[in-house]
Amino acid sequence: MKQIQNIGLGLFLLGLAVFTSLIFIGNYEVTPEILDEVVNNKGIKSELFINNMNANVVGKEFSSPFSVSSEITSAIETANETHKQNSEWDKVIWDKPHSFSYEIVKRAGSGFIKENKVLFWWLTFGLGIVGALMYIIPNVVIKGPPGIKNNGVWFNTATNRGWIGWFAFVFLVSFYLLLYFRPDYIVNWTYVVDPISESLSGNLASQWFLYGFLYCTVMSVMAVRMYIKYRLNKYQILRTTSVLFFQIVFAFLIPEILVRFEKPWYDFKNAFPLDYDFFFKWNLDELIASGGFGLFVLVWGIVLTVVIVPVMVYFFGKRWYCSWVCGCGGLAETLGDPYRQLSDKSLLSWKYERWIVHAVLIFAITMTGFTLYSYFSGTEAVLGIKTQTIQDIYGFLIGAIFAGVIGTGFYPIFGNRVWCRFGCPLAAYLGIIQRFKSRFRITVNGGQCISCGNCSTYCEMGIDVRAYAQKGENIVRSSCVGCGVCSAVCPRGVLKLENGPENGRINPTEILLGNDVDLMYFVNKK
Repeated sequence: MKQIQNIGLGLFLLGLAVFTSLIFIGNYEVTPEILDEVVNNKGIKSELFINNMNANVVGKEFSSPFSVSSEITSAIETANETHKQNSEWDKVIWDKPHSFSYEIVKRAGSGFIKENKVLFWWLTFGLGIVGALMYIIPNVVIKGPPGIKNNGVWFNTATNRGWIGWFAFVFLVSFYLLLYFRPDYIVNWTYVVDPISESLSGNLASQWFLYGFLYCTVMSVMAVRMYIKYRLNKYQILRTTSVLFFQIVFAFLIPEILVRFEKPWYDFKNAFPLDYDFFFKWNLDELIASGGFGLFVLVWGIVLTVVIVPVMVYFFGKRWYCSWVCGCGGLAETLGDPYRQLSDKSLLSWKYERWIVHAVLIFAITMTGFTLYSYFSGTEAVLGIKTQTIQDIYGFLIGAIFAGVIGTGFYPIFGNRVWCRFGCPLAAYLGIIQRFKSRFRITVNGGQCISCGNCSTYCEMGIDVRAYAQKGENIVRSSCVGCGVCSAVCPRGVLKLENGPENGRINPTEILLGNDVDLMYFVNKK
């Protein structure tokens, strides 16, 4: 079995190496036809940009996406600088330079990779999937009984911030930086998934389709690992299946199929304020222009946030979304599961968590208020602040850096729920409801606790569960996502996830003492 695992690891690393190498190779030539097509589609009015492109890019051959992208972005920035100085605002290219460059580079590619997309899919995704499964599946035999107790997690360089963990950190962060800020560098990756994109939406793959497909692939492979690891725990099996279903069907397949039928791309499970651009002008205009379907999406998005979310949290806690539906939570629970023990359990971390996550929520609500005021009033600024500016700041700092680069890239260093703990505005909204108006809690049979610490070690949200268990105190925390792993790893069955009457969330000592504050103080002092 160990030999099969080693072969699988070799195949996975080979696929990863081929995938990584693709961004450094290829042939690119921007023809006059390609330039005219992009200029017409984008409605470009800048003669200066077109002249710069004809002089420095069109008709020349480039051997890497980096070189051709550099020339294109230079032409954009040079033209924009001149137009802004001359106040020729209608000629400014407002698209982000590298996003605009992607449109051209994607069409300009040629050569072996573009002509053999299926082959390279098997050399990248295919080898990666087969290799990962060959490494994961034998664990059923090698590791013996299911569970994660006493599994030497702190002695593994992949899970204890060792060199493998740091390598994974660098790779993930680099991937997200390219995805968000340099999509024109990764066009070869998008060629590999073009056939899949065309079969779903009828369009060639964008960097976001690549990300969606890779996201679903990684979750699916790591879900197999979860099934093996928790094969005797029905709760873990069901919630793993749930997050996998909602990600693949609602966040990937349905939105792409909607595009094929000329409808707006929309993820029906993505609630505001996690879906922070739902009320942006471009989205509202697109939904309104889509007629009845767009109106349905608009109403659904509002009802989901205002009605469905709080009602579901009241009955089931935030776990119904964070651990059963959310795509971010789905990736954290599958790809991020090996790193859950790395979450900081210190009191200082808890203090930072409360301040930062609620600050992001306030930022999101403020930005949305500015956005809606500008939309209905027709003004571009509120209180002297441009609405577009605050949207750009939020999109860059929270939507890209925090949610992507840090939120996922930092899994191997700070644990798998960095984004959920410190940055997700929806988690903050759900948490407020869960803390003060919900039937959900984790009940504790403190008399059975042996203080092994498994529960605290594997709490991905940084909660010191053992401290509650030792006191026999029910766990009612706004940050708890109800993943249930603390209960799964407890050797004595001390912890139980429950949905019951609200008064059942109160500490049993408070019920016994009739909420007599002075008497409680005396007992605690004793």
